[in-house]
Amino acid sequence: MAENKSSLSQADSYLAIGEFWDEHDFTEFDDPEQPDVLFDIQDTVRIEAGLLTALERAAAERGISTETLVNLWLLERVQSMSPLL
Repeated sequence: MAENKSSLSQADSYLAIGEFWDEHDFTEFDDPEQPDVLFDIQDTVRIEAGLLTALERAAAERGISTETLVNLWLLERVQSMSPLL
C-alpha cells in the first residue's frame, strides 16, 4: 500500500487498517448532521423523434447539451405558470 493511507486510520498497510477498525466503530466518525448519501434523481420522458431533432439542433446552436436546453426551457415555462418557484 505504498503512498496510500486509509483516510480515517492514517494507516499505511492493510494490517494496520484492520487493527484500527478492530478497535473503532464507524459511528465514531459519523456526523448525523450530514447526509450519508447524496442522490441525483433523474427520470426519462419520451419525446417525439422530430421534436427531439429540433431540440438537438437548437441546443447545438447555443453550444449546450440537449438536456440542459430542455431543463432550461421547462424551468422557464413552469416558472411562468407558477411564480412561486
